[in-house]
Amino acid sequence: MSGNTSGRSANSPNKGNGNPNRRPYAGKSTGSKNTGSQSSGGAARTERPKTSPRALAVKVLSAVEQEGAYSNLELNRRLKEAELSPADAGLATELVYGTIARLNTLDYFLERFVAKGIAKLQPWVRSLLRISVYQMMYLDRIPEHAVVSEAVNLAKKLGHQGISGMVNGVLRNMIRSRDELRIPDDLPAAERIALEHSHPQWMVQRWISQYGEETAEAICKANNEPPAVSVRVNTTMTTRDKLMREMESTGAVVEPSQISPDGILVRSGGNMALTSWYRDGLFSVQDESSMLVAEAVAPEEGQTVLDCCAAPGGKTAHMAEKMQDRGQIIANDVHAHKRQLIMDQANRLGLGCIDAVTGDALDLDERYPHASFDRILLDAPCSGLGVIRRKPDVKWTKSPEDIEDISGLQRQLLDRVAPLLKPGGVLVYSTCTIEPAENELMVADFLKRHPEYQALDSAWAGTEMEKWKSVNGGVQILPQYAHSDGFYIARLTRAADE
Repeated sequence: MSGNTSGRSANSPNKGNGNPNRRPYAGKSTGSKNTGSQSSGGAARTERPKTSPRALAVKVLSAVEQEGAYSNLELNRRLKEAELSPADAGLATELVYGTIARLNTLDYFLERFVAKGIAKLQPWVRSLLRISVYQMMYLDRIPEHAVVSEAVNLAKKLGHQGISGMVNGVLRNMIRSRDELRIPDDLPAAERIALEHSHPQWMVQRWISQYGEETAEAICKANNEPPAVSVRVNTTMTTRDKLMREMESTGAVVEPSQISPDGILVRSGGNMALTSWYRDGLFSVQDESSMLVAEAVAPEEGQTVLDCCAAPGGKTAHMAEKMQDRGQIIANDVHAHKRQLIMDQANRLGLGCIDAVTGDALDLDERYPHASFDRILLDAPCSGLGVIRRKPDVKWTKSPEDIEDISGLQRQLLDRVAPLLKPGGVLVYSTCTIEPAENELMVADFLKRHPEYQALDSAWAGTEMEKWKSVNGGVQILPQYAHSDGFYIARLTRAADE
């Protein structure tokens, strides 16, 4: 699984008066009015009409709904084509991810004001109403009259007078009934949490049964927080303290991660992937929870390491940095085109010990001798329910059947790679999900069937993770614990040959 990828906005929660769920949008939108620029001689120069951030968001959301497009890929593609200002690109990004994150809450309120029901609307009209209600309910710095005006103008451009009139009527009626836009307190717990924090009810009910109502609600609430930006220092090139001083000298606001010795939280400082520090390989952009995986593997200089499902290579590179680039890491991935992603990471970071290969991880036991690796990382394919903050689509596209299907693959992968570890070696099993069937129950089942393996229950002693839920040699990180991704990381050792 990947370590950290998302274009999700990172605005801070609103701390002022008013709706505590609304977020302050930091930029100023140019709106939908487009004007031609003047040449030096005063004659009007014809330009291609510019796309407004709201129009772009509507197109992305419609493609996600109609065509099953991935929101991050569709958004990035359209942003490149549109060439919006940074402020407008930020608004478009906020509208896309925020609307997806709050989808069933928005629909719950809209349903009361759309006479024929939102399901019968054209997809683009449904998307337009959703982004408009999202702005009114969750963003602070866009006046409601501006939201309505922009929506009506866009409806006229994309549709006709009748649609724009309907949009105008729906939004103005919602503003007049603003005090009534609330979730009833007397609903059953799962239904209330699902509507208030916008998650599928089956998912909420599942988490209530697994973690209890209070924790389930905290998970859902955390899933709607904008993810923090964090970077991992390349310790083969610099130190965390030195890099932080350099970053602060440019005006960036940074602080050390409290859960990873190699992590830096970037509170303000622009797009980290566009900096010279990134280009020169001084850091990688990675979520704090993901950084803990290499910490658990704890590879040593000169060792031979197998990374079974390595792309795009973030954890692979972190392990190489931990080894000070001395030893060998076999980084395997099933997709041939992703091999280059791994090598691109290694080359940017100046790491030479990584050998990226292509193949099915289920065949690794046929490609390498038994007991040939000092460390093995199985960062397994999973349901991804721990990274909903970054990929809000996940909660609407997954089903209970998906969890059952992926659990079967995880079980097979563990069985296939287990013989490849040397006696006394360490196997780390990790996922970016919070589902027990994929995590601690999976490891418990593995240990029952492989008596030669033992859980390293003391692996987290003396660390920040010690206070978190630990079972079967693993720690379950929930998204509210450190405002990072939900992850499961288990550290196992092979005590003796079979």
